[in-house]
Amino acid sequence: MREMILKAVANPPKILWGPFLPTLINLALQFPLMFMSIGVLKINPIFFLASIVLVHVAIVLYGSKEPHISAMIQAYGQTYRKTNNLYKVKGNKFEP
Repeated sequence: MREMILKAVANPPKILWGPFLPTLINLALQFPLMFMSIGVLKINPIFFLASIVLVHVAIVLYGSKEPHISAMIQAYGQTYRKTNNLYKVKGNKFEP
């Protein structure tokens, strides 16, 4: 069982050789934009396909340098919450 945990930590999940979350965000943003612009503005989809590939290559290169970028994005989302301070002070204080 210990090997499974170490393997999951050492090898974070990937989609098409890129980190999971940035790749998913890239595809989730660019595909709907591409289809809407094709339908409304009659734009050639080759521009968007080139953009998707270029951004994905950049994500893969950055993911090879920092493989845990998905975990970093998730941790940032969890710690960026506003807190209610019990006492009048400047800034956010994490108090019970």
